[in-house]
Amino acid sequence: MNSQDITPKQPQDEHIIENRELNIWEALIPVFALVGMLAYNVFVYGDDALSGSNQFILLLGGAVAAVVGIYNKVSFTQMIDEVAENVKSTTGALIILLMVGALAGTWLISGVIPSMIYYGLQILNPTIFLGACVIICAIISIATGSSWTTSATVGIALIGIGEALGVSLGMTAGAILSGAYFGDKMSPLSDTTNLAPAMAGGELFSHIKYMSLTTVPTISITLIVFILLGFTQDTSGVADTSLLLNDISKAFNVTPWLFLVPIIVIVLIVKKTSPLIALLIGTLLGGIFAVIFQPQVVTQIAGADSLTFESAYKGIMDAITVKTSIATENETLKDLFSASGKGMSGMLGTIWLIICAMVFGGIMDAIGALSRISQALLNLATSTFGLFASTVASCLTLNVTASDQYLAIVVPGKMFKKAYEDRGLAPENLSRTLEDSGTVTSVLVPWNTCGAYQSGVLGVPVADYFVFAIFNWLSPFMTLLFAAFSIKIKQLVPKITNPYTSKSIV
Repeated sequence: MNSQDITPKQPQDEHIIENRELNIWEALIPVFALVGMLAYNVFVYGDDALSGSNQFILLLGGAVAAVVGIYNKVSFTQMIDEVAENVKSTTGALIILLMVGALAGTWLISGVIPSMIYYGLQILNPTIFLGACVIICAIISIATGSSWTTSATVGIALIGIGEALGVSLGMTAGAILSGAYFGDKMSPLSDTTNLAPAMAGGELFSHIKYMSLTTVPTISITLIVFILLGFTQDTSGVADTSLLLNDISKAFNVTPWLFLVPIIVIVLIVKKTSPLIALLIGTLLGGIFAVIFQPQVVTQIAGADSLTFESAYKGIMDAITVKTSIATENETLKDLFSASGKGMSGMLGTIWLIICAMVFGGIMDAIGALSRISQALLNLATSTFGLFASTVASCLTLNVTASDQYLAIVVPGKMFKKAYEDRGLAPENLSRTLEDSGTVTSVLVPWNTCGAYQSGVLGVPVADYFVFAIFNWLSPFMTLLFAAFSIKIKQLVPKITNPYTSKSIV
């Protein structure tokens, strides 16, 4: 999905700690405590809960888990060690978040994002906009294998276009994420698409083909809903875009040459360049193009009277590191540019959230709570449908408690693999279910690394886009629907051995 090629610990190396003394109710105490505290905190703070209070609530949840662990003879050192491993596993994601902030800053002052908005406003209108978001993001995500890269490039621009058209930010973000995660699931370049069959004991392209049975209907329903939602949008916003177009052209030198920057970044990702390197190159190119095409903007950011080497350096460095503002009398554009020009400092809140989530998830793993909860869910699987339902519940639970998408794939994959084999079910059933319920729902949890990343990059709280991320929450229901009616449930093909060569024939 994103950046695991630069993460110190590979997803398949994730382990789950067992504690035979921990019972299910003790394992659930930290979960109930966390959910209760988060619910009250959101009630008090509303959208401002992510500004810091939710982060502390996650630490309090970790403290509750630590008390349960100490009661069950788990050493404090073991818990801290596991927290350290969890935080270490997110190193790549944290660095990428910083680079996304830097890239957005230089893409703003270079005119890349304003140009995307400028031309996008002329091509798109509120009626077709949401459906177009789904399709555009799906194509980019399939090509790159990364929902994170899709959000950090075209996603940011589409948010700006949607706001200019008067489309709800929640709807726009939901459409972006629906398309991005569809492409992420179906791309052979995606790490989660490779990880799921590896955990289930299947083969990549067989997994993708089998997964399309549930994924294609889900994205089709999603696209239909967004097309219908498009007809409910107020098309009067189209007439008002002429003023926005004029003000954008006043503030920036708008030219198609600026599209070279995002094209180069996408090509690098498709060529399997590390996302971190691609984003760094995109950031530097944005700075160079800013000096070439927007010298007046760079000078303004630097607070200088003319463009010199020193003022160019200061203007670009400020765009990379801190929040920047572009001079314009248009209030809508001020909001658009302010949301884009966050710099690296604008990502610190999201990074803070991820670290605190990893503390809670690390302690939950160290005390054996994750293992106990998964085992309890496995014990409930008394039928084929129950096995699928238990897998879905396990993935959802781990996305909430472990705050990590990869654990939501790895742990259930390890726990349920033998159960699927014992029931004569092919590994594609498990790998598909892991993707349908583990990969896509991670973005629906605010403190999960994916939820924190996407809401931070797009500037839209999870609560605002949750309902509109249709593909993401519909996918688990679709896989359960197929299981309930035994639709395309692939059975294991028994191996036939040649008695003379001892080699498998089938």
